[in-house]
Amino acid sequence: MKRFYLSGQRTFRNRGCEAIVRSTVTLLKEQFGDVEVLVPSVNIARDSAQWPTAASDGVRLVRAYLPPPSRYWVQLQSLPLPLIKRAGWPFPMPRWLRRQLESVDAVLAVGGDNYSLDYRIPSPIMSVDGWAMDMGKPVMLWGASVGPFEREPEFVEPVTRHLARMHFVAAGESMSHDYLVHKLGLRNVIRMAEPSFMLGKEPVDLAPFWPRGEGHVLGLNVSRLIERHKRQDKDLHAELAAFIRHAVKEYQLGVLLIPHADPLREDPRGGDAAYMEPLLARLADLGDCVKMMPNDFNAVQTKYVISYLRFFIGARAHPVISALSSGVPTVSIAYSVKACGINRDMFGNQEMVLQARNLSATTLREALEQMVQREDTLRSLLEQRTAEWQLAARAAAARVHDCLC
Repeated sequence: MKRFYLSGQRTFRNRGCEAIVRSTVTLLKEQFGDVEVLVPSVNIARDSAQWPTAASDGVRLVRAYLPPPSRYWVQLQSLPLPLIKRAGWPFPMPRWLRRQLESVDAVLAVGGDNYSLDYRIPSPIMSVDGWAMDMGKPVMLWGASVGPFEREPEFVEPVTRHLARMHFVAAGESMSHDYLVHKLGLRNVIRMAEPSFMLGKEPVDLAPFWPRGEGHVLGLNVSRLIERHKRQDKDLHAELAAFIRHAVKEYQLGVLLIPHADPLREDPRGGDAAYMEPLLARLADLGDCVKMMPNDFNAVQTKYVISYLRFFIGARAHPVISALSSGVPTVSIAYSVKACGINRDMFGNQEMVLQARNLSATTLREALEQMVQREDTLRSLLEQRTAEWQLAARAAAARVHDCLC
């Protein structure tokens, strides 16, 4: 039986991370039969509750590597000190982590966009993959969006050298693939679909929270992350509220607010639900036409909910992927390369992308109008593309099989 370690994973509080892990496990089981997948967690009890059947699915939740110096080191690396940016991760590997890595046949570096500068220089994440490669373990970057790194010029050379050591780098969308091949000059790059296009669904009772709408239901996911990209004079909650009123009154749509990520620390201010609660309060006069999905559903339950929507507009990448792979016409609110790349691959253009910096009631109304006008065409295209992307994900899993068998 083959054993794998999923580096870059730490918590299921973001359902997108859970979606990647669940989908990856599905792909590995298709290729290898029975497998054991070591999934790092900063809170094993909490993540086990979110995935009750994990053990029977071949998953073993293990202690995640998250040493106290991480926070301070990445802050130090953000300073304009070239030597520090090239320094990598200066701390030794603990013995318990060495035992975990020694026990596996391969390491899949998951996490979607860990290998980017969205969360500062990723030296703590690179450390685990680097240690595994030093031990002779095959390491594959798995269905990821990568870079760009040019905002930190001194970091480009060390991260390129690091990626070149991997067995292969499986880019999850074409913009990352082109960047890796043509900008960084890497030769070990392959294309695959973002693995969560393979995510399944688990039924839940929709009745307690489903909004009333004669024109069916529009799903909306927004997070605090979009605040980083807005114009300073813009009140995004006011813009979103004005758009929702338009959707309800002009299109007779119910609107379902869909939280998808909670904070990594026990701080409720960081989660999607906390960000959208004031929006819900502003719209209380609309009654049952606007509701919020419960915040305790896991990834497969959330995808089930999303699959019943007529339209979806989302900022988080993985509810967008859940909508796309369920055939739901979708507009992405983009604040990273991931949304742009996935949309270019899915639609051949950026017409279904709304840049976060341009977010307003007007641009949202235009996006909804586009989905209404093109609804049948979009649904047909999504059905075709999803089938193609699932084949691409399986082909990447076959590549892992070839490396190990």
